Amino acid sequence: MLIHETTLRVRYAETDRMGYSYYGNYAIYFEVARVEALRSAGITYRILEDEGILLPVVEYNIRFIKPAYYDDELRIRTIIATMPSAKIHFDYETFRGDELLNRAWTDLVFVEKISGKPLRCPADVVSALQSFF
Repeated sequence: MLIHETTLRVRYAETDRMGYSYYGNYAIYFEVARVEALRSAGITYRILEDEGILLPVVEYNIRFIKPAYYDDELRIRTIIATMPSAKIHFDYETFRGDELLNRAWTDLVFVEKISGKPLRCPADVVSALQSFF
């Protein structure tokens, strides 16, 4: 299982009239978190894209527990609990200090750039993640 933590701070422009981090920002926060989680395993989107492989999100789910506010430092724990096949599943937990703010998950599919067709997880990604399982 790969577990990685990313820290980011809520910027003023990311808040709504209630002072909360706007709910739509979490998709961006989780993208940052999963890119850094993969990077920690030696996998980068840039290399995948250079190899003609894309990773579009096909499902996204979030359960809000408490809001985040301007200037809060958020810690996003990203978990890959299963080896990818044609898709890769990410779980997320967002914390302010030790306080859990939300839980979420995304599923992304490996897609061949030119044809747009799904494909199995590339061998180099499997190899890079193998040591975590």
